[in-house]
Amino acid sequence: MKSDVIKIDNQGNGFHDALDQTQKVAQFRGMNYKDTLHLQLMTEEMLSLARSVTGEMQASFWIEGEGPHFELHMTTNTVMDKEKRSLLISAATSRKNEAAKGFLGKLRDAFEQAMVADAVHANMDLPQDILADLPHGTLGDMEWDGYERSVLRRLADDVKISIRGGEVDMAVSKNFAD
Repeated sequence: MKSDVIKIDNQGNGFHDALDQTQKVAQFRGMNYKDTLHLQLMTEEMLSLARSVTGEMQASFWIEGEGPHFELHMTTNTVMDKEKRSLLISAATSRKNEAAKGFLGKLRDAFEQAMVADAVHANMDLPQDILADLPHGTLGDMEWDGYERSVLRRLADDVKISIRGGEVDMAVSKNFAD
């Protein structure tokens, strides 16, 4: 079974549609209340993680399921930099890029890692005395705390991240057969 594909953007459009779709899938499959909540929480945290790390987002989300096994899928494109790449890969259970399979995949991944730009931070142009007065030396957004990653690791059986160029594919799987 595969659910409808939901389009999500960084203005929040589609986020509630994805949660509604998750609820419909759980209801269709006859899941109990606790498992339904876990599936919804994994959906929320997966989409929040992608938005937190990648910033701008034009994503597609869908759910695949067979028996008690479910996989949440999300694909998005982003302008990749070293920091984003590192944060995304750190969210994976294996801490590896799933797109780097086989000799050519590993070669392409190594080349992409070498070519990816350093992260650009807007407050780098501020004088040090002004930065010292700011809390934690930052302006605006605080550093990502990894909450979404932590929740996903606790609830999901496996989190896979595939990065190929600026395309990010995330798959979160859970077997509810307990």
